[in-house]
Amino acid sequence: MKKLASAVGAAVLMLASGATLAQEIRIGLQEDPDVLDPHRARTYVGRIVFTSLCDKLVDIDPRLHIVPQLAESWNWNTDNTVLTFKLRKDVVFHDGTKFDAAAAKANLDRARTLPDSFRKGELASVDKVDAPDAETLVLTLKGPDATLLAQLSDRAGMMLSPASFDPKDPNAVGRKPICSGPYKFVERVQNDRIVLDKFDKYYDAKNYHFSRITFLPIPDTTVRLQNLRAGGLDMLERLSPSDAPDVKKDSSLHFSSVAGLGFQEVVFNSNNGKRAESSPFRDPRVRAAFELALDRDAINEVVGGGIYEPANQPFPPASPYHSDKFPLVKRNVEKAKALLKEAGKTQVKAELAFGNNTTTAAIAEMIQAMEREAGIELSLRPTDYAALLGQMHNGNFELALRGWSGRPDPDGNITQFVSCKGELNDGGYCNADVDKLLFDARKVPDEGKRKALYDQAQAILRKDVADAFLYFQPWPFAMQRKVQGFMPYPDGMIRLKGVSFAQK
Repeated sequence: MKKLASAVGAAVLMLASGATLAQEIRIGLQEDPDVLDPHRARTYVGRIVFTSLCDKLVDIDPRLHIVPQLAESWNWNTDNTVLTFKLRKDVVFHDGTKFDAAAAKANLDRARTLPDSFRKGELASVDKVDAPDAETLVLTLKGPDATLLAQLSDRAGMMLSPASFDPKDPNAVGRKPICSGPYKFVERVQNDRIVLDKFDKYYDAKNYHFSRITFLPIPDTTVRLQNLRAGGLDMLERLSPSDAPDVKKDSSLHFSSVAGLGFQEVVFNSNNGKRAESSPFRDPRVRAAFELALDRDAINEVVGGGIYEPANQPFPPASPYHSDKFPLVKRNVEKAKALLKEAGKTQVKAELAFGNNTTTAAIAEMIQAMEREAGIELSLRPTDYAALLGQMHNGNFELALRGWSGRPDPDGNITQFVSCKGELNDGGYCNADVDKLLFDARKVPDEGKRKALYDQAQAILRKDVADAFLYFQPWPFAMQRKVQGFMPYPDGMIRLKGVSFAQK
């Protein structure tokens, strides 16, 4: 592992020593993104790339309010079943074709109907999309959906050039995405780099100061930081918490962090494919024993550097939907052993899969040691994170560590993970009562009434031990001191509007 890290570090430093554009910014990513097609993608780092590549109908501000992007304004009808957007008139895609309501309709229809689209659930409430004129986009819903605007502030609302859609080759978009954002796609070398160049015809191009962005996936957090210090990177996301104190003291670097919307969790495969059939975690008592053996406080102190706030629900403390009705499950090894005995097991053997990066590997090793004390023997399977997500979707796991970057609307942090037909319900958990509560919550705009429904759903989920949350995900960034104007957002995205290098 050390030899591999050194080799990766040397390769990146060699790249850094070569000729670079005067205003190129090089950003270190913790993983390599999956497919660069917003309708088929599901990784956090992919969303970071999309933020510079693909504009959306709407965006969020630092306080999670919905703000205009490709849509200048919007309004609902009286019963909240028709959402009408007025679109910008000065937008073109990277291929020179014009963005208008017909293009937006083509994108939303593709996201709703593409067989392997992960956006179908996010847009499930949409009955039809109309484009009565070039600047007007009308979404008619099957019923009120309080979540829809927030969904359109992410990949469901990202716009691709319809000219790039090839019905005979749905993978064509991912190989060369053509969007309308401030930067256009140049090249991708898998597990090495993604390169974007500034799009001079972007309607707000004057506020984007870099001529090129190069994203470099470097899973080893130590190597990533070494490259930042050596000048091979200008910025990195997800700085290892243990490195934060040293970065704060380094006069050549700047540390910036924000409390995020997401979480890290353990997913149990209880009902997805053949591996679930023999999984001990089909039994909720075994799942409960696993959770009782966890010490979230220790994970926070040892790996999290004190910024990995322990979690026991999908809604972070900053969310108005966070509930104090569900206190943290404290470690109790004896009770865990008793539950295993009650389930007819004195020992459990299982495999824990996780994304192959330094931080997650350290967490997996801690979990392995904790669970061993309760009689749960875990073998560890490190995997490229994008590949892991594909394996989880197909049921090829027993236990897996999964991170979620979080969504502004609470529905985005829960429904797709635990509803019976949720696109990201990799463990196959299914409870009709939970589904009803979650889908009812989607229709209720009143915050207090919505929260009551989520509390009821969480009570069932906690009883069933549907999953095991570890901590709420912070977003710590480190960058060269010359990088100025960067503001971290709670969604963890890297927005480069107004960001520049300080003049020497």
